[in-house]
Amino acid sequence: MINLYLPKATLRINVLLLGLLIPQSLLALELTPFEAHYQASRSGMNLGKASQTLTHLGRNQYKFAYHSEASFLFLSDKRTEESLFSLVDGKLVPYKYHFSRSGTGKDKAISLVFDARRQQIQVNADDTLPWQGEIDNQLYQLDVRSGLAKGEQEFAYQTINDRGELRQQKFRVVGKETLTLPYGELACIKLEKVREDSPRETFIWFAPSLDYQMVRLQQFKEGDEQADIQLTKFSR
Repeated sequence: MINLYLPKATLRINVLLLGLLIPQSLLALELTPFEAHYQASRSGMNLGKASQTLTHLGRNQYKFAYHSEASFLFLSDKRTEESLFSLVDGKLVPYKYHFSRSGTGKDKAISLVFDARRQQIQVNADDTLPWQGEIDNQLYQLDVRSGLAKGEQEFAYQTINDRGELRQQKFRVVGKETLTLPYGELACIKLEKVREDSPRETFIWFAPSLDYQMVRLQQFKEGDEQADIQLTKFSR
């Protein structure tokens, strides 16, 4: 999901192999390029901005990108994520992913290459993992949108996070709400990220009228709001 956190107190083909590597649940509807912009705040204080875009690169290839910039007092945070993937027989097939973060604290970056022929994931230039169907840290967002359009209520994905670690991402629908956002009033489906024994809570809203685009993300830690990201502009 959109990730916009500052340190602590602030925001922080081998075609024959594809059927074995990519989960059968990862089925995409028609992918329509879009550009979405967001404002980020915490407890009513403006922190910065974020954007998310889907670009058609030609034939069956796409780029899904995210960028955010946030600052609070003397702290700053800038993040970029980029997923390159193919749409093959209705499945989302990652082939490259890059994440970078700079600002207050230690900078970090990671690059992943999904190699179907070798059935492995290259992590930066010095490590590999067996590829057993995992996707990158943000590509599942497109599949959630597809699932919501089909009426699905629960979602689970095996992913490689922005530290090169295997993680399961789980979400469930918790209801419907009408939100008044900087973009305007929108009827939305509300999801919760499922966590076990965690002080964090994350809620995400998607708007059916905007092709199930994510329009708000709100995160709490021990009851205190850590981030509230709301849609300001959207175009297709």
